[in-house]
Amino acid sequence: MPETAERNFKAGFIAITGPPNVGKSTLLNRMIGQKISITSRKPQTTRNRIQGVVNRPGAQIVFIDTPGIHRAQSPLNARIVDTALSAMGDVDIVLLMVDASSPDAESEALLKNALQRQNRPVILALNKIDLIPRQGLLEMIDGWASGYPFRAVVPISAHTGEQVETLLDELIKLLPEGSAFFPEEHLTDLPVRFLAGEIVREKVFRQTGEEIPYAVAVSIDLFREDAKKPGLTRIHATIHVERDSQKGIIIGKQGSKLKRIGEDARKEIEAMLGSHVFLKLYVRVEKNWSRNARSLTKFGYE
Repeated sequence: MPETAERNFKAGFIAITGPPNVGKSTLLNRMIGQKISITSRKPQTTRNRIQGVVNRPGAQIVFIDTPGIHRAQSPLNARIVDTALSAMGDVDIVLLMVDASSPDAESEALLKNALQRQNRPVILALNKIDLIPRQGLLEMIDGWASGYPFRAVVPISAHTGEQVETLLDELIKLLPEGSAFFPEEHLTDLPVRFLAGEIVREKVFRQTGEEIPYAVAVSIDLFREDAKKPGLTRIHATIHVERDSQKGIIIGKQGSKLKRIGEDARKEIEAMLGSHVFLKLYVRVEKNWSRNARSLTKFGYE
């Protein structure tokens, strides 16, 4: 564990939790200053606990970006929700994030019940204030503050960055004193192999309709530097779907959609790695994988 010579240094773990599609991943990427967590307008984009490190003078915050908490209707969603809830028990502070512009009463009720069962300090971030009239904001803050003893309630816009530094200041106040957990240049504990698979999955989300994303998993079959071509990384990835009709949608007419997914993913992976990438995508039907316990474990949903 790296030591810091600075006195009164603070360091700790914070779980970002909230309903689906409230901007948790957007906030994490904003605070880090680099994209490590995939985003889309579709809910439940994040399925795993994504860890990101934010450094500020005198403090290091290790954020856990969790999947959206919602009423699970399938084995896959049940594991996703369990992942999010378990993170709340492993951290120093809980950052609850909700969408001020579009409340989700059912998911918010689940979260309030979960908060009652833990004793960690909680800060509330009301996100997307850029989308609502400011005159209603104070009333919304009062409504939330009267229902739970939050240490602070901070209205923010993860999209524009408004009040994000104020939110960080409030979080740092609650951090325990201690040495940094990671070197300053360390942004995440996730391997680039995992991040590459997440980038491919994000592009599937962005290129397909409402049905497809939730039936998709991505596995990385090959990830290695080309021995004969320095500066070139070869990646083979398989997009797993549940039905033949979904495979056809992802491939598209004469392979056009799969080609766009591959091109978009390759460019982003190249930016992440800082090298040229040869990306080969395959699409495989694995019947009802999201309802099969063995398949869920194989694809990393423990």
